[in-house]
Amino acid sequence: MPTQLLNREKSPDGLRADVEQHSAFTKSFYTNYGKRALDILSATAGLILLLPVFGFVAFCIKLTSRGPVLYRQVRTGKDGLPFQILKFRSMLMQKSEKDLSITVAGDQRVTAIGRLLRRCKVDELPQFGNVVRGDMSLVGPRPEVPLYVAEYTPEQRMVLSARPWITDPASLAYRHEEEILADQKDPEHFYRTQILPDKLARNLAYLQKITLRNDIRIILETVSSSFLLSERLKHRAGSR
Repeated sequence: MPTQLLNREKSPDGLRADVEQHSAFTKSFYTNYGKRALDILSATAGLILLLPVFGFVAFCIKLTSRGPVLYRQVRTGKDGLPFQILKFRSMLMQKSEKDLSITVAGDQRVTAIGRLLRRCKVDELPQFGNVVRGDMSLVGPRPEVPLYVAEYTPEQRMVLSARPWITDPASLAYRHEEEILADQKDPEHFYRTQILPDKLARNLAYLQKITLRNDIRIILETVSSSFLLSERLKHRAGSR
């Protein structure tokens, strides 16, 4: 059966209606109320506690390269609605917007401080603001750029029935994604045809068994994999 592509010109209202017909989001007290409460409390606490870190990172970014501290990019969120995702800028400012939507290891656009931020996932911390605002959740499917979402099959579109993530099972499985893509002749094609479908399958499985316990486990695993240097060194040693 041929893949059915979304109409690239479809309005947000039209895409939302399409998503409502294909929802895999598990309905429960936690998903309806508890998950959002956890998001607001945790993200607000994170913004307050990490304020000194935000200030230090902003200082380092401004000191080492020209451009804004925060990077904004349009992503597709819940019900197919667009929003601007926030990150600490880790790359040089580009004159052209035609660059790849993915980044591979060794990308010359990434700054020295940006490599460290990306390695420890610190560049993602501003997304706590997206969570408080309601654009994102602490745990949920990855928000992709509209170009990739336009190629989702009807089944894959079911991930749009939930708020997108800061972290998710697919992020844990592909924590070394940039290194994987660096080994490919055509990184973007490999991402779109191999990695992205697998990520979507993992996220669809997550949507069918959302629980508080599972979300906490994913958050703890994300923190561990992001900040334990030994895990990364072990991975590098094993790949030699």
